Amino acid sequence: MPAPSASLPAALADLIPTAHPSWHAALRAGLQAIAQADPVYLDVLATDHYLPTEGRLFAAFQQPMDRVRYVLVGEGPYPRAASATGVCFMDGAVGSLWSEKGLSKQVNRATSLRNFMKMLLVADGRVQAGQTSGDALADVAAQAQADVAGTIQTLADLQDNLTAQGFLLLNASLVFRTHVAPVKDAKAWKPFFETVLRALAEHGASQGKTLPTLVLWGKIAEQLDSLPLVQAFPRAVAEHPYNLSFIEHSGMQALFGAMHLLDKRH
Repeated sequence: MPAPSASLPAALADLIPTAHPSWHAALRAGLQAIAQADPVYLDVLATDHYLPTEGRLFAAFQQPMDRVRYVLVGEGPYPRAASATGVCFMDGAVGSLWSEKGLSKQVNRATSLRNFMKMLLVADGRVQAGQTSGDALADVAAQAQADVAGTIQTLADLQDNLTAQGFLLLNASLVFRTHVAPVKDAKAWKPFFETVLRALAEHGASQGKTLPTLVLWGKIAEQLDSLPLVQAFPRAVAEHPYNLSFIEHSGMQALFGAMHLLDKRH
């Protein structure tokens, strides 16, 4: 049996209420699963310096469980305090998406986000595959900036659209520490991740709903395939977006193109 809830460090347990109430039981069970696998891990973590800061450990779980249709899985938080928001692939250092030259400087610095944006532009038919730089991108950026009412302008807008489509933007490991190998934290959080998936599966079964689709990129897919529970979920798999080939991945274009994530919600 998992360790009793009283054994959880208060510094971590007290963050559970920051999530949507539908997740509270699952988050507590997930922390207990970590404690059962490694009785000292959470005690050490609770007094350590880790990212994300500002009590955002469970920020991804503000999406109500009942609305989850997709689980986009990242590896772990960005290794920078300004970037790590507790929500996978959403770089907190990025504001505007556009510039007069194309994508904004902040987007271009975030390689995976840059290629994800270019994939969306191709999927939406705003640019042609193979023409996602130079003048073509400057033209589409000018059109986007002129269409404030119809086209998203900031990364926060993109996150809002993903949330509205039912995405749970979840990292496989919820923490990053400069002095701990990411693979070590990822291993410690694996029981937590499995608990989250089990909660989604049980909720779906109780509601007679189809299980959400796991969107898995790169090494994440390989790591999670070892969890038997993962095999029960529909999966959309691709190379990691830091690869240029991701821009032209037909499966990702089909999945995200139908959502029109670059259109502003009204």
